Amino acid sequence: MRILHTSDWHLGQHFMGKSRQAEHQALIDWLLVQVEAHAVGAVLIAGDIFDTGAPPSYARELYSHLVVGLHRAGVALLLLGGNHDSVATLRESRSLLAFLSTTVVADVNNPADQLVVLPRRGTSAEPGCIVCAVPFIRARDVLQSQAGQSAQEKQQSMQVAIQAYYQAVYAAGQARQAELQRELGRSVPLIATGHLTTVGASSNESVREIYVGSLDAFPTAAFPPADYIALGHIHKPQKVGGVEHIRYCGSPIALGFDEARQQKEMLLVELDERGLVSVTALPVPRFQSLVSVSANLATLAGAIATAAAKGTFEKPVWLEVTVAEDDYLSDLPARISEMTQGLPVEVLRVRRQRANTAGTLDGDILETLDELSPEDVFARRLAQEDLPPAMQEALGQRFREVVKSITEGAV
Repeated sequence: MRILHTSDWHLGQHFMGKSRQAEHQALIDWLLVQVEAHAVGAVLIAGDIFDTGAPPSYARELYSHLVVGLHRAGVALLLLGGNHDSVATLRESRSLLAFLSTTVVADVNNPADQLVVLPRRGTSAEPGCIVCAVPFIRARDVLQSQAGQSAQEKQQSMQVAIQAYYQAVYAAGQARQAELQRELGRSVPLIATGHLTTVGASSNESVREIYVGSLDAFPTAAFPPADYIALGHIHKPQKVGGVEHIRYCGSPIALGFDEARQQKEMLLVELDERGLVSVTALPVPRFQSLVSVSANLATLAGAIATAAAKGTFEKPVWLEVTVAEDDYLSDLPARISEMTQGLPVEVLRVRRQRANTAGTLDGDILETLDELSPEDVFARRLAQEDLPPAMQEALGQRFREVVKSITEGAV
């Protein structure tokens, strides 16, 4: 049995004014080639199928293309809800998709209802593996709030509740595994899924946390002893704690400039009657170049030219520029625009490296904070921005009005 483990597609992501539609369509086309080339029996997407709870129509269309393409290839598809996914949105087509070799697990239910038996390739009934299909777990799914608990106590209660839920689903999976062994005369591997942060996982700025009070990190030892655990939520591919059978596959495309240097991948997981046989990373091509450059003005033009070599005029590089040392200049955008003229790049973000000025400001405030009024602090902070005098005056006037309304309201 071969499963292709992927997650965090974020269909419909609107990235700094840019659509990812073309990239996701290219990703689906690439995926369909891979399932044929590697004789994949099932594709598992471990959460965050969509970027928002109300995805745009083109994202739903891509979703349909994926489902139909895999069904035509005779490959089963298992979709799990993530923290970005709307339970209602995933549920709305679940019954229909069941006729297209697709199982959707949108939320947490009775442990026995979380079991999904994935068939072997080319068959519709012969079991290939049992999945303890656990999607993103919200606190309300497994925990009742108790008055008077500290933040640490809530974290501990959440961890215990998630662990208990995993154990309950795993116990149901073991019972189903025993039934199938009696029926088939052979063992069927048992795997699990999850969409959460684990202890030791390396994250990045593109992973948006779920809500205040969520579990910070789930201990690796708290997972049940499944043959393989397919995780989502962290965008960087990695083994968890160096353990071979607990894996984040990462997102298949870079969802932020901090991911631009990562080699994106999907994981080809091979299982047999004994359990896990192997995990092979399948590198995903870069369908859109994202490059982040950092330099002062003296070297910036060269850095941009180097980045431009990775693009074409049909598909220019999306560029993030961080300016060091010369960050105080008010005409930076114009200078950068001049540097990129005629090059196959699109500058999506310009950042100013302000470590020194921020440190000076903090030091001044720490030394004289008791002597400064709110207006003084605001004025000093405003002075660090490259703004026209008229705008600075307008912002200062607006700040004084806000302070006055708060002060008068408190009297």
